Amino acid sequence: MRRGNRNFGNGKSDATFKNILYVSGSILGIAVIAFVITFVLYGKKLNEEAAQSKLSSEKIAGLVPNSEEDKVSEEFEEVTSSIGKTVEESQNAIQENTVSNTNTIEEQEMVANETTESATSNTQEENVVAQTNTNDVEEEPEQVEPPKEEPKKELVFGMPVEGEISKSFAKDSLVYSDTLQEWVVHLGVDIKAEKTTVVKASEAGTVKAIKNDPRYGLTVILEHEDGYSTVYSNLLTAEFVTEGETVEKGQTIGTVGNTATFEVAEESHLHFEMLKDGENVDPAMYLQ
Repeated sequence: MRRGNRNFGNGKSDATFKNILYVSGSILGIAVIAFVITFVLYGKKLNEEAAQSKLSSEKIAGLVPNSEEDKVSEEFEEVTSSIGKTVEESQNAIQENTVSNTNTIEEQEMVANETTESATSNTQEENVVAQTNTNDVEEEPEQVEPPKEEPKKELVFGMPVEGEISKSFAKDSLVYSDTLQEWVVHLGVDIKAEKTTVVKASEAGTVKAIKNDPRYGLTVILEHEDGYSTVYSNLLTAEFVTEGETVEKGQTIGTVGNTATFEVAEESHLHFEMLKDGENVDPAMYLQ
């Protein structure tokens, strides 16, 4: 009983499903047919519109006169020519500007080089002139004349008394002394002269000292230029000069006496010595 009911239910369902498929297929077929019809109709319409558009274009072209086309063509050619000329002129102008700028740059470089060379040349000339002036200054320095010195008066020593030399100068040798009865050195010369004979300055100078020497008696010492000095001994008097006094050549400084204890046994004479820079020298070499 239950199985029979289940089969009956299944048969009813199958019939419903088939009905649904039948209805769906009908609807789909109708839709396809409608689409085909619509496509065909729309295609015809498009062809008609295309034909009309072509006819309108040909009519419009037939309505436009040839002169207008020529005019348009000429204008187009003129515009094209004008554009071509403008382009050529622009290119030429650019080339000319480029050449001009190149020339200008070259000219500026040439001017700059010339200016630099001129400045360098001027600088070199100035340096040469400065060096020349410097050389001139160095080669010709200012000559400053030294102050003129008065010529030095040559000393000429004269005889302090008139007479012969009785005993010579003996510094490196010995002479015999009648007073001492022996051989001794003799640092001056003895000039024969009577007592009270005037003794004169052998050369101009200053009285350095007046003294009583224990060996050579009353003595006057004069200082002269160039380191010379003269000694006058065995004097009787020396009252004619004072120490520190300046005397002239030939001026009286004393008289001959007999006061020298080392030469008291000798003939009356003047004991005369001469020194150069403190060293005894032979007076006979200087006396005139």
